[in-house]
Amino acid sequence: MIIRDNSWEKMEKRLKLPIGIYSFEEIRKEKYLYIDKTKYLVDLIDEGKIYFLARPRRFGKSLTISTFDALFSGKKELFKGLYAEEFMNRPEYKTSPVIHLDMSQITNDCGIDAFKESLKRNTLKVAKELEVEIETRNSSGDILNELIFNTAKKYNQQVVFLLDEYDKPYTDFVNDTEKANEIREALRNFYVQIKANDKYIRFTFITGISKFAKFGVFSTLNTPLDISMMPEYAEICGYTEDEILKYFPDYIEDTANRMQISQEKLIEEMRNYYNGFCFDSKAEIKLYNPYSTLTFFKRKEFLNYWIDTGRSKMIADYMKNRDLTVEQFRNITITKDFAQTPGDMDTATSEGFLYQGGYLTLRPGTSLTLTLDYPNTEVLNSMSSLLTKNIFCDNTNLYQTNLIDAITNKKIEKFVKSIDSLLANIPFDDYVKSAEKYLEGSDIKIPAHEWLYRSTILAFIRGCGLNVVGEMQTNLGRPDLLICYNNITWVIEIKIAYNEDCSKEKLAEAMKQIKDKNYAKPFPDAVCLGIVIDDEKRKIAEFELSPTTR
Repeated sequence: MIIRDNSWEKMEKRLKLPIGIYSFEEIRKEKYLYIDKTKYLVDLIDEGKIYFLARPRRFGKSLTISTFDALFSGKKELFKGLYAEEFMNRPEYKTSPVIHLDMSQITNDCGIDAFKESLKRNTLKVAKELEVEIETRNSSGDILNELIFNTAKKYNQQVVFLLDEYDKPYTDFVNDTEKANEIREALRNFYVQIKANDKYIRFTFITGISKFAKFGVFSTLNTPLDISMMPEYAEICGYTEDEILKYFPDYIEDTANRMQISQEKLIEEMRNYYNGFCFDSKAEIKLYNPYSTLTFFKRKEFLNYWIDTGRSKMIADYMKNRDLTVEQFRNITITKDFAQTPGDMDTATSEGFLYQGGYLTLRPGTSLTLTLDYPNTEVLNSMSSLLTKNIFCDNTNLYQTNLIDAITNKKIEKFVKSIDSLLANIPFDDYVKSAEKYLEGSDIKIPAHEWLYRSTILAFIRGCGLNVVGEMQTNLGRPDLLICYNNITWVIEIKIAYNEDCSKEKLAEAMKQIKDKNYAKPFPDAVCLGIVIDDEKRKIAEFELSPTTR
């Protein structure tokens, strides 16, 4: 009996994954998959004139801008079957000339003069596309002023102004305040022209990662409606789980088959790894990062995709310059006002900056507060990996592979050696000051040294891509570390020996705790390990396997 394999036929009919494609026109014309978000765009056009949307990098802002461009440009054929098709068929519908500026295309790494010239060139490029003559060449602000006025005059109607990634040239210099301020001032003089020409503008839509107060955009513009945390627009970018189930059924089936798990199990693991971003004031709607989701369906592996596309070195340097760890940003209570305006880049707290960049997200709190935490496993693991790289520098890969080998093959001494290497490389004095500051404002009642040891070990193991759970705040029946990898489980209890403490007594205490609290009961074949860290020498002084492991 011959069974016909129709997988090729299915692939022929399937819409392609638009990885790295942010042109709405290209997606629709070239048969890429598109999740219909046009209802939100139509609602915005119907209800107002000037808007701002903050979202992290690679979250669909540019595609939203591109879709607005197509809507106002009258490209009706692209909207067939979408919500906006009805909008474009209204008797009152009319097209408008579109000024579309993408600030991510501006060169900003060759000095302020080169930046200003790049801003001029890109503005003149838009003028050329609109076939609008520009006489002045004095400054980018003068060019923009003339572009808006002359475009409205040429087409005898108001223009649509779309500004994508307005803050990108500025936020690239988070670790260089002097350059950031130069960029900010140049952009301030540029953006002031938008307000000056308001009567010539029909509709304005601006995107960025945050609403920076000192930046000048929002003081020089007529105040835009910030829709970033409005529940009705929470889903304008990103994918909900319902959308993934609706639009990706073939990819879900294929990925589950490749991974040899059920589709239900696949969605459960995807939810843990890529879901969790929240952008509404109640922190109720959870979203998947589009880039990570698309790349996952293409590669069919649970890896960290999103942070590698952006500015991982910039974030690593930001953390290193401020001696930041990973665990200090878990479950931070914030006010709802903070969530709306987390501060300017040069004055924002570290949690404010990481929240603006999408590395932290919102979780429910009380009637007056919200909570910040990492969105999902992908971001948490990525941040842990960055911390590990900051500690080990060029030798990170060697230490990570040694640890994975030790865990996989139950090499106890190699595991201890890996942790000793970590402890020896921690910039202890700087990190402990940061830990003390964090603990002062938290409910965690353990010494800063102990918190630093445990949190850094936890981040190191997590940064190696291992599934690890850390019980760092209580001792109510859970070990300090629970590592699960390739069907192998490690149960680890950590004790710290201070000053005159006897390491052997501390080790006996750890082993007794493992036994008395039945840490290994759910994991019959687990490696149960007690370790004692000598605080003065900053290395493991004693370690022992539970008798059941031998």
